[in-house]
Amino acid sequence: MNTTSFRDEWLSNGKANVLAGLTSSFALVPECIAFALVAQLNPLMGLYGAFFICTLTALFGGRPGMISGAAGSMAVVIVALVAQHGAQYFLLTVVLSGALMLLFGALRLGKLIRMVPHPVMLGFVNGLAIVIAMAQFEHFKQTDASGTHWLHGAPLLIMVALVAVTMLIVYLLPRLTRVIPPALAAIVGVAVLSQVTGLPTRTLGDMAHIAGGLPIWHFPEVPLTLETLRIVAPYAVLMAVVGLLETLLTLNLTDEITETRGQANRECLALGVANVVSGLFGGMGGCAMIGQTMINLSSGGRSRLSGVVSGVMILLFILFLSPLIERIPLAALVGVMFVVAQQTFAWGSLRVLGKVPRNDALVIVAVTVITVFTDLAVAVLCGIVIAALNFAWQHAREIRADISESGDGEKTYVPHGTLFFASTAHFQELFDPAQDPLRVVVDCRHLHLADHSAIAALEALSERYTRAGKHLRLAHLSRRSRQLLQRVGMDVGEPEMAGARR
Repeated sequence: MNTTSFRDEWLSNGKANVLAGLTSSFALVPECIAFALVAQLNPLMGLYGAFFICTLTALFGGRPGMISGAAGSMAVVIVALVAQHGAQYFLLTVVLSGALMLLFGALRLGKLIRMVPHPVMLGFVNGLAIVIAMAQFEHFKQTDASGTHWLHGAPLLIMVALVAVTMLIVYLLPRLTRVIPPALAAIVGVAVLSQVTGLPTRTLGDMAHIAGGLPIWHFPEVPLTLETLRIVAPYAVLMAVVGLLETLLTLNLTDEITETRGQANRECLALGVANVVSGLFGGMGGCAMIGQTMINLSSGGRSRLSGVVSGVMILLFILFLSPLIERIPLAALVGVMFVVAQQTFAWGSLRVLGKVPRNDALVIVAVTVITVFTDLAVAVLCGIVIAALNFAWQHAREIRADISESGDGEKTYVPHGTLFFASTAHFQELFDPAQDPLRVVVDCRHLHLADHSAIAALEALSERYTRAGKHLRLAHLSRRSRQLLQRVGMDVGEPEMAGARR
């Protein structure tokens, strides 16, 4: 992969990036409103958050082409906080979570995302694709005096028909022309169709009115005490973890699609700044949004310009364009998001489930299911734990030893593999102090000592031979292994000049 130049980041294919940014901004609006409502907040807080986070990460982040905003994964973790303590405590939580993201980036911990195995990435993508699709079914419900229930009759048929028309435009338009992003054409086309024909269908305005003024700076009105910190700190940590995980995983996915390499630490820093600013101006917290990022990329958005346009358009919608934006049918946006879900899902992972190792297939399925039924952070952590345990188990089984005996009554073991916590039991089984001769040599040239369990295993082996009245000698230890054993007081003799290793 190649790093992007300044021209690639800002100036390449300006028209395509402007249109892509406009398209992704349409998709941001209903998502941010819905997430604000889930968190029991004013919808404008979601839109303000989308403006700040999208714009600032596009300007200063480490991944051109990625769209960030007020994300649902972060909204759901603070529902209880808002219900118990109100919006001001939530805003302080957003500021604190942003500070934690800044610290994460400043410590250059973004590289930890490399520890996420590929099966976990596949499960993450598949799980979020399912979540995106499932979220759209909420728009097939309506609320009235009797409560919330599914659409039925003519309203349902109109909704389904408009969703189908939207999806057909997105799929078929690229066969005719690529001048206009298909998602943008579908949204505008269905909006015009519904207005001209007067179809009675739900619009963005039915979700919430988005007209408002400029966001105003004010520090959250909460007492600055240890008790306040005790309340908001757990939520801030959880928001930071979820936001960083989703952002870095989306960054990896964007890297693969664009065949360029983003800067993970820079993205963490920009995301932290964006969340701090958003919280200070009354906006929700957020992170990268995989659905809107996929819309941006598929519409030709590759530079920072697309993200800046997307963020600025959100502010223009609030200040000047709300009467027009509120007329957009929800069906058009639902149709676009269904296509995004279909294109996001890694269908190839279904074909390889029977071909990859069973444990990798388990990780893909487990992360997908856990993402759908719990949240991203839990899913990714579970996937990493499963993959790590599988790795440890496989390496524990691979340890072995070549055995030879010399004519002078000395027996030599040459173990191969990594000695660590999971392989120590099998390592001990390789030796037979009761039957071995008086002098035994363990040639460690092919043995790697990985942790304290390895040192303890060698100490235990030496004690077994001592109790049997026999002498065990370690040979060809690496310099690092020799230092580790000497540090715990184990006699390792003098280093062999010919076989001493680093």
